[in-house]
Amino acid sequence: MFEFGRDLRKLFEKARESDDLGWLELIGADLVAAEAQSLGVDAGRVSCAHPFDTWMRASALWREHARRSGHRTSLDRAAAAASEAARHTATPDQTAAVAIESGEIHLLRFDLFGGPEKLTAAVADVQSLTAERPAIRSAAAALHARLTARRARLTGEPSAMLDAAALLDAALHGARGLPPTVGDDLRLDRAALGLEAGVARRDGRLLDQAGRDLRVLVESASPDYRPLTRARALALAGAGLMALARLARNEAATAQGQALFAAAADQFTPDHSPLDWVAVQLAPADADTPLARLIEAEALTREPGLILGALARERRLAAEAALAEAMGDVEGLTGLEAIVRRGLAEAAGAQPLEWAADQIGMVHLALAKGRLTSTEPRAVGLMLAEAMETAREWGAPALARRAAVLQVQAANA
Repeated sequence: MFEFGRDLRKLFEKARESDDLGWLELIGADLVAAEAQSLGVDAGRVSCAHPFDTWMRASALWREHARRSGHRTSLDRAAAAASEAARHTATPDQTAAVAIESGEIHLLRFDLFGGPEKLTAAVADVQSLTAERPAIRSAAAALHARLTARRARLTGEPSAMLDAAALLDAALHGARGLPPTVGDDLRLDRAALGLEAGVARRDGRLLDQAGRDLRVLVESASPDYRPLTRARALALAGAGLMALARLARNEAATAQGQALFAAAADQFTPDHSPLDWVAVQLAPADADTPLARLIEAEALTREPGLILGALARERRLAAEAALAEAMGDVEGLTGLEAIVRRGLAEAAGAQPLEWAADQIGMVHLALAKGRLTSTEPRAVGLMLAEAMETAREWGAPALARRAAVLQVQAANA
């Protein structure tokens, strides 16, 4: 135990001197928060030799903790640390670095909680900066490309997605002098964009590029040093393979996709990175995720407004509706409907994405009850339309797609 603690301290000391934060994947979310807290205390001391660098590092660590845990407080602490760093800037490059960090925080807020206006704010941060060092300019280009990719995926327009892919290509080429984590983020974003556009357009070139990016990530991300990057790449590869399997109705490809999901889930434990674990659990199709796992996923995403929390909530309601229907439990479905309806009434307008998830969940319950009682459920079309509109407005396309699939099922019922 003593040796482990000493080695861990050495790891922290060495990592503090490096721009590559890939080492954080080796430690759990709680240790990331503890190290971020320690850096903030050091940066606030009068005796701190490099307050700008220390505040910037504290911001990056709080941001990483927020990405893993979904805690708003960690995002707020990251923003506060970046603001403190801004008070200690001495060069245009340092000012630009703070603007990039602020843009990264806005981007993460969008990824966690939605709200396209956060992307607009992040673009404003990037466009307002001027930098002299090539590395700072490359970091700004990388952030701009990732922001553009998010906005393109929201629109779903093929031309916008292709333009965003070109920006990601250029940014990846220019990121060779940056820490490896920057290149990994760009590859993951390019692969996600390529898979989405490739499946929608049946474009083999985009799918091949996405496959190459994911292969590079899986091969380069050792499970002993980069387990989270490896898991994200495996899960994304599994999602792409499953999408193609559904189009081709290929059972062998479906099995391969499920194997990739299982491999991703084996890379780390839920406490190491809760949101990564939840994302892997929600990636497979409904029937492939046990109800107990969905309940655990929902428990890990209780932060109000969290996109993954809304997705877990909707998936759990869908699973409970399917289970009650399989058991012929009309009374159970009625009880679940009452619980969800009461929640909708108590929290009306409080959290739009949670409201949308409950609306979709109510439709799952109503359709299941209708099939058991041979009655036609009422107003399901309106409920799904409102849920889809809300999900799209808040930048949660995955939740909107869930509603769209259910809308087709309801129409064919």
